[in-house]
Amino acid sequence: MSDVECKVAIIGAGNMAKEHARAFKDVPGVRLVGIHSRTRSKAEILAHEYNIAGVYDTIPELYNKTQPDLVVIAVIETSMKTVCIDCLNFPWTILMEKPPGLTLNESNEIEAEVKKHQRKVLVGLNRRFLSSTRAVHTDLATIKSPRFIYVQDQQSLAFARSLGHSEDVIKNWMYANSIHVIDYIRFFGRGDITSIVQIIPWDPETSQIVMAKITFSSGDIAIYEGIWQGPGPWAVSITTPEKRWEMRPLEQAMFQNTGERNLHLVDVHPWDMQFKPGFRLQAEMAVAAAQNKKNDSPTIYDAMDTMRIIQGIFQ
Repeated sequence: MSDVECKVAIIGAGNMAKEHARAFKDVPGVRLVGIHSRTRSKAEILAHEYNIAGVYDTIPELYNKTQPDLVVIAVIETSMKTVCIDCLNFPWTILMEKPPGLTLNESNEIEAEVKKHQRKVLVGLNRRFLSSTRAVHTDLATIKSPRFIYVQDQQSLAFARSLGHSEDVIKNWMYANSIHVIDYIRFFGRGDITSIVQIIPWDPETSQIVMAKITFSSGDIAIYEGIWQGPGPWAVSITTPEKRWEMRPLEQAMFQNTGERNLHLVDVHPWDMQFKPGFRLQAEMAVAAAQNKKNDSPTIYDAMDTMRIIQGIFQ
């Protein structure tokens, strides 16, 4: 990573903003130049903890006073659309937390504004940057056979309420939280999606299990299984005739070769233990994107593909 200076600003002062600050501060050449939050006192605490140069009361002031190359938006889901659209008035690279809008309609509105302003907008699909995910993705690139992708999700609306989320967020919990694992379908599936078939449809009042089949033009097939009332893992497996990969938990990758019964574990990168998993590499790639260098950062267009899969499963 180049140590050419990259000025980074942060919007938000909650736990996610803190995790981003930790990650970006560790990237060579990054200078945290400013922070804005609707709660100034929280922003001041975070600025002191991570040596962020200034605290600002508005987004225009944040940009005009610091001229950042990159801004990280880490606000609650119900504020994302307004904050992101405000940020599009300025020519910085934007890294917004997921989901890119609380609903698909909100996300479509944000995407339209991004195109209108012709800005570079990234979305924090941090699990793409887990060392486990990258090991699987790199290995599978050498295997041309069709893939069977199995994604297991576990959610609870009661648990979401216990965390204090608003009813708007709870109503759209599949976008707000299931995106973490459903994004793996788009990330590992090759080609265009040709169909989404609901095997066990979603009913917000009664659903205990949701299941869908997603088919790709490449011949890849994915199954989504969501346990909405009961215990279950967040897990992903990808099976080919030559090899089967599994991530359970998502941070740990293991593989099984054809003809074997034993599993081979892949080492976890230290970054995924020192930082919120995926965040350190995600920060480095976002800086590269801001500096127009080679990077793997998912854009809002990548995130929109995943949002449309979510709609297809839960509509």
